[in-house]
Order: sequence, then C-alpha cells, then structure tokens
Amino acid sequence: MDTDTDSVAEAIARDVQLMSPRIRASRALTDQLLDPEFVEVGASGRRWDREAMLSAMPEMQGADEDGPTYEPTGMTGTVLAPGLVHLTYETTIDGRRARRSSIWRKLDEASGWRMYYHQATPVPGE
Repeated sequence: MDTDTDSVAEAIARDVQLMSPRIRASRALTDQLLDPEFVEVGASGRRWDREAMLSAMPEMQGADEDGPTYEPTGMTGTVLAPGLVHLTYETTIDGRRARRSSIWRKLDEASGWRMYYHQATPVPGE
C-alpha cells in the first residue's frame, strides 16, 4: 500500500510531467494523466473540461520544445483521503507567474494517479 509520502511524490511527478512540452504536445500522453472527470479553471478564468483540454493542450503555451516552458517552484502536497492528493505550487512561464492548485486521484492501480481538478491564479506584478 502507498504511504502518504509515496502518494504525494507520485502526484508531484505526474504534475511535473504535465508541464513537459513532450507531454503537452501529445494528446495520447496527456490523456493518460487526466482523470475522466477532469475540470480546470484556468488563469484566464475559463472553465475547461477534459475534452476541451485534450484538444487545446498541443496548441497551448508550454507545448513547444523551442518555446517557453513551465518552471514550477514550492511544490507541496497533502493526502486528503486514500487515493486523493492536493498539490499547491507556483509556476513561471515567459515571465508570468501563477499560483496553482491541483487535485489528483487514484481510482485503481491500472490507471494510476490522474489529475482530477486544476486551478491557476495569476500573480500580479510586484
């Protein structure tokens, strides 16, 4: 059985994968990391469902190997319940910062940890 530390580490590893240009550019790879009931509230305030995110991700910022990439800092996590982890952190991409929160859930061993919810809030210039 996973320990709390293992669960948080796995969620962090998968969240970092979702920031990788290689993953973002591939619908098939992104598909493996998003929960069937995935929802996101983006930094723009837009609400995304799973299908909209899978379709848009290859064209979004951070998907081009030669372009700006996400730089996460301060990633921490808490196990909310067995199979449910909440992560918080900040990212910088192309000079813009955002505070982020994601919830990862593990429905079974076969599918592993998948992002269930994500929210990004822009950090105003300081």
